[in-house]
Amino acid sequence: MVGMSQAPFHILLVEDEPVIRELVRSMLSDGTVEVVCAANGLEGLKLARSRTFHLILMDVVLPQLDGISACRILKSDPVTATVPLYMLTAKAKKSDMESATLAGADGYIHKPFRGAELMALVERLRVASPRSEPA
Repeated sequence: MVGMSQAPFHILLVEDEPVIRELVRSMLSDGTVEVVCAANGLEGLKLARSRTFHLILMDVVLPQLDGISACRILKSDPVTATVPLYMLTAKAKKSDMESATLAGADGYIHKPFRGAELMALVERLRVASPRSEPA
């Protein structure tokens, strides 16, 4: 893909665990994908509203504002409602997944996640996403 004038695919990762933030960033960032990180729910909300993202990955358990509440807020805002939002979390009970779905989450990725699973999701969304919109 080098040499293509394709706009970068922007991902917002909202994750309070530094090791996971760095793992996901290094796994997905490749020159055509940019990963911006937030360490808590309020910071994630602020970033999501401040620029255009093509995907939001959000932990459920976050300081200041939990991921389910942040998801509900983002999905109720016309500016961010259409951005695919996937919960990336260790909370794997059926009730947790139902809460995320009711809040508007587009998917649920369980920790520990497989790198291939995450990369496949990003690739699928990159192919499907029109990125010629102004940021």
